[in-house]
Amino acid sequence: MVVPFALVGLVVPSATVGAVEVGWNVPTSRPAVVVLSLAILLLGIRICSLVAVHAGEQLLQVGDRPWRKAPRTGRRASAGPGRVRARIGHPISQFGPEHSPGSADVELVRAAATEFLEQFHAENSQTGPLGPRIAAVMREIDMTGTYWHTPEELAFGARVAWRNNARCIGRLYWRSLHVRDLRTVSDAAGVAEHCFDHLRAAHNSGKIRPMISVFAPETPYRPAPRIWNEQLIRYAGYEQADGHVLGDPRYRTFTSELIKRGWRPPERPGAFDILPLVVETVEEGPRMFELPGQAVHEVPLEHPELAWFADLGMRWHAVPVISNNRLVIGGVSYPAAPFNGWYMGTEIGARNLGDSDRYALVPEVAERMGLDTSDEATLWRDQALVEINRAVLHSFRANGVTITDHHTESRRFLIHLEREERAGRRCPADWTWIVPPMSGSQTPVFHRYYDTETRLPNFFTDDDAAHRSLHGTPPAFL
Repeated sequence: MVVPFALVGLVVPSATVGAVEVGWNVPTSRPAVVVLSLAILLLGIRICSLVAVHAGEQLLQVGDRPWRKAPRTGRRASAGPGRVRARIGHPISQFGPEHSPGSADVELVRAAATEFLEQFHAENSQTGPLGPRIAAVMREIDMTGTYWHTPEELAFGARVAWRNNARCIGRLYWRSLHVRDLRTVSDAAGVAEHCFDHLRAAHNSGKIRPMISVFAPETPYRPAPRIWNEQLIRYAGYEQADGHVLGDPRYRTFTSELIKRGWRPPERPGAFDILPLVVETVEEGPRMFELPGQAVHEVPLEHPELAWFADLGMRWHAVPVISNNRLVIGGVSYPAAPFNGWYMGTEIGARNLGDSDRYALVPEVAERMGLDTSDEATLWRDQALVEINRAVLHSFRANGVTITDHHTESRRFLIHLEREERAGRRCPADWTWIVPPMSGSQTPVFHRYYDTETRLPNFFTDDDAAHRSLHGTPPAFL
């Protein structure tokens, strides 16, 4: 059994036991020797018992892998990547390997853990008394600088993080989130393999299943793995000699960086080439993994009336798994926690395919439709955009893949708001994300204000992780 601390050379702080002071000086009396020996023995038993509890919890998980390596000496997390800054009133774990159980950050973790456990027990009355659990967690934090969520706490925290995510319109289904507890998985190959399993399981024969895979957490003694990609499935963007981009322009710099790192694109590059998954750990650095074909499900796009639309060769992947956000639950930080719901049609049609800095499909569709593009007042862009979105919705449904439209989802979001209000909870929402990118004023979410306060647990986008997902630099661990 490996414990997080070496008992050899253990520092025992000075303390008065009866009339005997225990410190670094070797005691000369037999009672002092006995007391010192018992103190070290009890501390060792406590540490081992904590590890044993964790190991027992890990045995309950499917597909878990043990941590095989200790952090490489002299290599540590850089100051920026993956750090979520604490907001006043909401302590957030910012642990890296440079932190110790005696640091000021421990007080933030203690406060955040207490707040989360109180919430967990308030919403789950069947979990038993709160006091003993808080006491156990406080002891664990004092000894290790962090603590280990029970499987029930982890599942609840992940679901509530979705419930609190102000940018998501689909939160009505937050209780249905399937949580994959993979906290013992920390090696790059293991993370990649389970990400591919996630894609297969979430696809669910087209009936998309909301899912999250939670990998090893950030701790004071080992930084967590990082996934570079913005989503598990992203399309390459290739710089062309004439300045144009073949594929997705959003990822042209990321694509170029991966090619420099050794990724080989297909012999004949296309507009929808799947980028490799990049997983970085402190021991291995960044590693690239090709996505297996059976993990990637795509929908070819056609229009219900415009037969020529299929000739455009457009398609899109079925499962939108966001993979570079950090999950924060009760002061514990999980930088690798890819999660998905299902697509709202405008995410693909109005943004991925419609934006001028993405696939920019609007002008070509307008031309093929024979629209008058000589004057913006003809609203040719709007007409073409509507037909692109019709094609997306039609194609997904024709292929039996779950998708929703922006009008339906807007109404469902108001149902979610009403339910949260009845439960006595605030529902934070970012208006700029909740209102759809097409026909916004025609949806009920447009005509109201929202609570904008950040609530925990939640998902956070780190600046460094966002930069890495678009540029492929810098690595998280230097």
